[in-house]
Amino acid sequence: MARYLDEPAFRHDYTPRTAVLLINLGTPDAPTAAALRPYLKEFLSDTRVVEIPRAVWWFILNGIILNTRPRKSAAKYATVWMPEGGPLLVHTRHQATALAEALQARGLSDLVVDFAMRYGNPSVESVMQKLRGQGVERILLFPMYPQYAGSSSATALDAAFRTLMKMRNMPEVRTVRHFHDSPAYIAALAENVRSHWARHGRPDKLVMSFHGVPRFTLDKGDPYHCECHKTGRLLAEALELPRDAYEVCFQSRFGRAEWLQPYTTDVLTQLGQAGTRRIDVICPGFVADCLETLEEIAEEGKETFHAAGGGEYHYIPCLNSSPAWISGLAEMVVSQLQGWLPQTRENPALRCERAQKLGAKQ
Repeated sequence: MARYLDEPAFRHDYTPRTAVLLINLGTPDAPTAAALRPYLKEFLSDTRVVEIPRAVWWFILNGIILNTRPRKSAAKYATVWMPEGGPLLVHTRHQATALAEALQARGLSDLVVDFAMRYGNPSVESVMQKLRGQGVERILLFPMYPQYAGSSSATALDAAFRTLMKMRNMPEVRTVRHFHDSPAYIAALAENVRSHWARHGRPDKLVMSFHGVPRFTLDKGDPYHCECHKTGRLLAEALELPRDAYEVCFQSRFGRAEWLQPYTTDVLTQLGQAGTRRIDVICPGFVADCLETLEEIAEEGKETFHAAGGGEYHYIPCLNSSPAWISGLAEMVVSQLQGWLPQTRENPALRCERAQKLGAKQ
């Protein structure tokens, strides 16, 4: 087996390019148990996602989870699957296309914009290889996670770095660590909420549900918990909400260990039992709708709230490809590319002519 990935044929007459690579979590290829099994195996085998001793976890994963969870997860995916594919894949693809158009409108038409999935397809390695084939020598790696966590942002970058280790001729790279307090991101969130309220009126309580992580990660130095709360505070300030008008909570608990609290299900139950007339739920930790927002929050969350005696329940969709978000994303990208753009470029024909004089064949 070759140690390094194949390199594109070198030419003296090509123009080096810069790329932006959006990286999101991933999705199975289809809403079926057969497609879910390899996807879940790749995801749950990641040591940043599950920090249980490997020998113990191997038996749990292969002996129990992969024999029971694929069918259950497939049924949930089927309820939110779109004609173009899984919702996360569809929305991320649309975001990449919209971002390219926004950057082109700013005069950056030479930028290459693409996307990859940490788990599933298109893989980070395959897309980075494709970018190299397009003459890309500089890549901005942009994990689409506003709040940094080892199990999300870091593992996305891990995949990119492992690919770089396989490349003989490495491109330059820059990374985006987080954007939980970016003014552009907060403004897009606030605009999204205001737009929803303009159409449907205001709630008694705004619930901000973030994806959960095990509690011990906070104790070990992961900043995710603090960054979620800062996002919540900044969004509330942008909306001019008093502290008693919103709640920050955490969803998607897995296993028996303690995770970050309060749990979203508990908050929804308590608000329902209190007879709250209406709540709106938003998921600021996701920039694109996916299973965890469309099924877990929009559907299961609603059932939980109503079962507890609550009134109206509104789910506010993620940023997806909203104009405010694409504009904000473009703003963040341009900021990260300072010093890379614009590039002073030598005429490819002159460079090629000089190389040929030195004995090059092309």
